[in-house]
Amino acid sequence: MTTETATEPGTPSASDLTDPTARPTTPPTTPCSVVWCCGRPYVLEGRAGRARWVGNDDRGRPERLSNAELQRRGWSHRRAG
Repeated sequence: MTTETATEPGTPSASDLTDPTARPTTPPTTPCSVVWCCGRPYVLEGRAGRARWVGNDDRGRPERLSNAELQRRGWSHRRAG
């Protein structure tokens, strides 16, 4: 038996959140996760296989992004600037 806890792929560790040089390559997969993309927050909604990142575009309209689109645009766990 081990005391280590397994983390889900894409879930940042505490050190990742405090280390400004740490850059995860894939967005988190936990529902209700929040990431920042293009200066705006996006929340992961839906179930496995159909999950989408939901936020607003630059005009305030609802916008849904796939994991691939979020990665193309660039994302982070923290708001830039």
